[in-house]
Amino acid sequence: MSGNETIVAISTPPGRGGIGIVRLSGPDARPLAARVLALNGRDLPHGRPRLAKVVAGEDARAIDEAMVTAFHAPRSYTGEDVVEIATHGSPVVLDTVVRAVLEAGRRGEFAVRLADPGEFTQRAFASGRLDLTQAEAVHDLIAARTVDQVRQAAGQLGGALSRRLAGPKDRLLHLIALLEAGMDFASGELDDVDVVPPAYIAEEIALSLGELGKLAASFAHGSLLRQGASLAFVGRPNAGKSSLFNCLLERERAIVTPIAGTTRDTVEESWAIHGVPLRLVDTAGLRDLSEDGAPADAVEALGIARSREALADADLVLLVHDASLPWTASELALAKELEHRPHLIVSNKSDVAMQDAAGPRDAVATSAVTGAGIVELRERILRELGAGTAPGDAAVLTTQRQFDAVQRALDALRQAAEANHAALPHEVLLVDLHHARAAVDSLTGQTTPDDILARIFSAFCIGK
Repeated sequence: MSGNETIVAISTPPGRGGIGIVRLSGPDARPLAARVLALNGRDLPHGRPRLAKVVAGEDARAIDEAMVTAFHAPRSYTGEDVVEIATHGSPVVLDTVVRAVLEAGRRGEFAVRLADPGEFTQRAFASGRLDLTQAEAVHDLIAARTVDQVRQAAGQLGGALSRRLAGPKDRLLHLIALLEAGMDFASGELDDVDVVPPAYIAEEIALSLGELGKLAASFAHGSLLRQGASLAFVGRPNAGKSSLFNCLLERERAIVTPIAGTTRDTVEESWAIHGVPLRLVDTAGLRDLSEDGAPADAVEALGIARSREALADADLVLLVHDASLPWTASELALAKELEHRPHLIVSNKSDVAMQDAAGPRDAVATSAVTGAGIVELRERILRELGAGTAPGDAAVLTTQRQFDAVQRALDALRQAAEANHAALPHEVLLVDLHHARAAVDSLTGQTTPDDILARIFSAFCIGK
C-alpha cells in the first residue's frame, strides 16, 4: 500500500440498486474526479454535495447525473482527500465511472489504481483515524446480521474497547517509568535504595491483571455474538426433530408428517436468540439408533451420513428423544458420547407421556404441539453456548487475535508478579512489563506486524 497512489473502487454491493457509489482516496482524488465530472469550472468544497454530470469516453459524453461529495484531508474517512460519486445504481454505470477514472489517470499521468480489499479502512488505520479494534469493527458492522451485532460493532467503532484498555495501559506505562527512573537513580552511589516499594509494584500489577482478566473473560460472549453458532437436531426417526425445529423458528420451515423418515436430508435455517445468530440444522433420523435395522434405501443412507456430518460440525447438539417411547441402548450410548461436548437432551412430546425414568436426568421436557418447555429450551441453548454472561457494555473482545493479545499481556504480568515476589532485580521486572505493554499495544495496532495487518484487511470487501 502506498499513500502516493490514489485508489478507486465501487463502494456499494454488487447488483442493481437505486444508488451506487464510486469512492476515490489519495492525493489526486479531486483532480481525477474533475476529469470525469462536468463541474463547469466549479471546485469540490469539503463536505458539500454537488450535482454534476458524469462524462466518459473520448467524446466526453454524459452517461449519468451524480451527487458528488468531497472530503478534504485530513477530515475524511481515510485521512486523505476522498471523493464519493453517487450515481444511479446500475452496475454498467458504476463500472464505466471506475474505468473513466483509471483512463483519466493514464492520460493525465496520475498514479491511480483499483483499491485492494479493505484498503480504504487500512489507510484510515495508517493515518491514525482508526485504531485496529475500530477497523475490525468496521468489518463486523458490515457483516452484522442482528441488531445486537450492530450495537456491539458500533460500540467498538466508537472506541469502547480502546477506552477500556486505556486504564491498564496507563498503569503499565506509569510503572515502567517509575522503575526505569529508579534504576537511573540507583545506578549512582545509592545502589541499595529501593526507590519503588515491592508492595506498590505488586498492587499495580494486581490491578492490571484484574482489569485485563475481566476483558479476557468477555471473549466467550463477544466471539459468540460476532460469529454465531450452529445447532444440530439429531435423534431417531419421528422423534419430533422437525416439529421442534419449526417451533423454535416459529414458522413451518421443515416438512412434518407422522411418517418416520420424512426428513431425508439436512434442512438449514438462520435464527437468533437475544441477538446471537444461530444456524439451525434439522437432520434425517438416525435409524440405526432405533434398532429398526439398516436404512431403507440409498437416499436414506445418504441422509443419515449427512446427519452424522452435521452432528460432528455443530457447536451445540440437541439430542431429541420421543418421550412416548423408552430410551434405547443406542440413544443412551449417544447421550453418553455427547457428554464430552456441548449438548442438550430434549425430551419431546412431553404432552403425550412423561420422560422415561431410564433416560438422562437433565433432559429438557418440551412439546412442539403445545409449546411447553420452548422458553426454557431457548434459555438452556444460550447458557450452553456461553451467552448467559453478556457484559453491560460493548467493550468486549470479539476476535481470536484480540484474545491472544490479552492473554500474552496477562502471561507477562504474571511473570512480573512472580519476579517481584522473588525480589528479583528491577531489570527482570521491566522485561516482563515491556512485553505486557507490547501485547496491549498490539491489540490496538501500535505494534502489530504488517503480515497480521494484511490478513485482517484482506477479509474486508472491496470499496471499504
